[in-house]
Amino acid sequence: MRELQISGDASGQRLDKYLRRLLPTVPLSVIYKLIRTKKVRVNGAKAAEGQLLAAGDVVAIREQALKGAGTGRGPGERARPQRVPRTFDILHEDAHILVCAKPAGLAAHPGSGIAQATLVDEVRAYLGEVPEGEFKPAPAHRLDRETSGVVVVAKTRQAIVQLAEQFTSEHPKKVYLALVAGRVPKEGRIDLPLAEHQQTKASKDERGVNYQRATTRYRLIAQSRDASLVEVEIETGRTHQIRRHFAAIGHPVIGDAKYGDFPFNRRAKAEWGLKRMALHAARLTITHPATGHAMTFRAAVPQELCDVIDRLRFPLPPKFPRATW
Repeated sequence: MRELQISGDASGQRLDKYLRRLLPTVPLSVIYKLIRTKKVRVNGAKAAEGQLLAAGDVVAIREQALKGAGTGRGPGERARPQRVPRTFDILHEDAHILVCAKPAGLAAHPGSGIAQATLVDEVRAYLGEVPEGEFKPAPAHRLDRETSGVVVVAKTRQAIVQLAEQFTSEHPKKVYLALVAGRVPKEGRIDLPLAEHQQTKASKDERGVNYQRATTRYRLIAQSRDASLVEVEIETGRTHQIRRHFAAIGHPVIGDAKYGDFPFNRRAKAEWGLKRMALHAARLTITHPATGHAMTFRAAVPQELCDVIDRLRFPLPPKFPRATW
């Protein structure tokens, strides 16, 4: 028998979900059969699929029963990880969270069309191996691939649950720095519902397009004849919200390859040397998932974006520090 003791972070899970993480290549039907036929026991007793695991529990698995189940290795063993270089900067780290300054061009999560290492890969390589079945560190929110700035990574299951509740309830304060095309008013508020980004075709056919409330506020920092530098705060966290909102009012984020003004983007690249989307998640305020204290994290404006701002002769307020690397 192979015995595994449940840690405090792994506690609270259903047994079947724990085993699915522990044995990712074993079919779920096989896992259920192992439990029903007493090949898996908890504290020496017969287990149930929905049994909740507590810290200190001992899960025993009859390894002989896993032969031919397609694992290729025993429970608790992992394939040797590949070396992944770290490209993000560390803004804060404690036992519960890791706060990163993500560079533009680095995808936060794995997905279709993403072959390179992601922030998830880099973070897990930096933090090191965790036992199978344990929580694997993961970003608590999303940041577009071409957007740089603050990303909070949860290091424990309890932290991801608490942070997910915060981001769902629209509690965190998110402040961005953006270069947008054209001249905008000194300040403004964009109240424009946005179509749910992940809505399926079947859902659209049945219920129509699902529009979600979305509010973006901005304040002008500087502008020229062709562009405006703005401080942006979002009150909601819809997918591509800033990009979609500014495109909707005729002032798309410069360098945006999806919603932007493509001829303008080519001109910005030729004249100002802009080689990325000009959107930066500069500041994020959250409630710490363990202490309950409010914490604010700031990501310095990357050098490649500062260079473009300087070419436009826009002042950069002290609240947006420049990167020194």
